[in-house]
Amino acid sequence: MERPGEKLKRVRERLKLTYRDVEKASQALAQRRASNEFAIALSRLADIENKGTVPTIFRLYSLCAIYRLNLDEVLAWYGVPLEQLPAEALRMPLKHTHAAHFLPPARFTVPQPVDLPIDLNSTTFLSHVIQGWGKTGLSLLNGWDLRKQRFGFIGLEDRSMYPVLRPGSLVLIDDDRRRIAAAGWTSEADRPIYFLEYRGGFQCGWCNLYEHQVLVQPHPSSHQKPVLYPIGQIDVIGQVVGVAMLFEQPKRRRARTGAAPAASPGL
Repeated sequence: MERPGEKLKRVRERLKLTYRDVEKASQALAQRRASNEFAIALSRLADIENKGTVPTIFRLYSLCAIYRLNLDEVLAWYGVPLEQLPAEALRMPLKHTHAAHFLPPARFTVPQPVDLPIDLNSTTFLSHVIQGWGKTGLSLLNGWDLRKQRFGFIGLEDRSMYPVLRPGSLVLIDDDRRRIAAAGWTSEADRPIYFLEYRGGFQCGWCNLYEHQVLVQPHPSSHQKPVLYPIGQIDVIGQVVGVAMLFEQPKRRRARTGAAPAASPGL
C-alpha cells in the first residue's frame, strides 16, 4: 500500500517541482503567514517523502497549498477522515446542550487571488480544490454544483487548445462523461473537449477512438501535431463542460508544447 509520503512525492514529481522549489514556496508562504511553522526545509521534505515522517498541521497546509491538494483528502491519507468527524462526535455524547462547530457552513468557498510563488507551466489536474482564483472568475461556472465537480488548470505554456482554452484557464470537468463521442457535433464550438492523463502529465484536446488507440487532436490554431496513444497509456478523466479564463495572457518564456509530447509514446 502506498504511504502518504509516497503520494505526496508522486504529486510533486508530476508538477515537476524540485525540493528547492517546495522549500522556497513554503518560505514565501511562511512569510505571508508571519510564522516559520509553515516553512519546510529540504531535509524535512525528504523525511516526509522517504522516511514516513508525519508533517505538522502547518507543513501539511503548506504542502496542500503548493501542490493544489484537498486538505481533507490528504488528512485521510494519514488516517484522519474528517468526513467521519460528526459520526465520531455522536459516539461521545455530552450531558449538556451545546453548539457543534465541526460542520462549517461553507467548506468550498474560493479564496481571493494571491501571488502564487510557482508557475504552473504544464496542464494540471486540480480535483476539488481551487487555489488562486477569485469568485469573479468562477461566476462563469454558475449553474453547476461545484462541490461535485473536478477541476483542471491549463498550463501557462500549454497552447494546445488555444484560442478555445487559453493558457491559465480553469476548466470544469464532468467525470461522468468519460466515453469518447464519435459524433453529435456540427462545429468545433460544440465538439467535446476531453481532459486526459498520460504518463507524462495531463492535457486537453479533441479525441477520436481507433480500435486500440486514442488520437488526441489539438486546435488547428495551435500549430501542434495530433498525438496517437495506445489504449492503456492514456486515461480520460472527463469532458470539459465549463471554463473560467483570463484574457490578459502571461508572457511566454519559450515555445514548447506544454502538456502534449512531441511524438506518439510507444509507437
